[in-house]
Amino acid sequence: MKDGHKREILYGVHPVMAALAAGRRTVYAIYVTGSERNKKHPDPVRGRAAEIGVPVIVTSGDQLKRMTGSDAHQGVAAEVGRYPLSALDDVPAIKAVSGDTFLLIADGILDPHNLGALIRTGACAGVDAVIIPGDNAASPTPAVSKASAGTMESMRIVRETNIARTIDRLKESGIWVAGLDRSGGVSLYDADLTGPMALVIGGEDRGVRRLVREKCDWIVAIPQKDDVNSLNASVAGGIAMYEIVRQRRNK
Repeated sequence: MKDGHKREILYGVHPVMAALAAGRRTVYAIYVTGSERNKKHPDPVRGRAAEIGVPVIVTSGDQLKRMTGSDAHQGVAAEVGRYPLSALDDVPAIKAVSGDTFLLIADGILDPHNLGALIRTGACAGVDAVIIPGDNAASPTPAVSKASAGTMESMRIVRETNIARTIDRLKESGIWVAGLDRSGGVSLYDADLTGPMALVIGGEDRGVRRLVREKCDWIVAIPQKDDVNSLNASVAGGIAMYEIVRQRRNK
């Protein structure tokens, strides 16, 4: 679902470099500051921009802050087309399911930093695609790309209106679905997570929604002390993703 008519501003060295390397978005212009403090950051960006013929515009740090709405721009930004969402049926790991198929379903993650952190960990753990709801959830914005250290730019992200129905489709394709929730009856470390797998991470406040929960093959929990508040969504997701990695390697 590419929309070349809508543009946004990516910011930060890693997101901009990742967008240039991935080649999935149209890049219209690169903006860099001319300050000595930030001079070392834009150099690889300038080089890559020159290779692909993207204009580089020198501006001020204050102007970049106004453009990006953030002072975490690191002296570089890019005017780009909107993030290219994928269709569920276009994800190779879903089209041809195998024992390596690994999906992450972010069921109502609201905080862009949590979604970015999950995408970053998922990229490291070998997740094939991230599935997000159509509303009441963080979207793949520049803030999420920054939080993901740019890994969002090469990750396939699918937006589906009805996550419960999407899980039905995945299960029909032979993919097992595990929901991660503190109230789960099965320990994360006792569940067999070695097959083609979709891991559901619930929202920060409400966890996995009831209808989505009912569609999961099982609900797993990370053991923790009863008198301690539940783990942050992105931390819990990271633990669960790497338990899947560990089990698959051992198998």
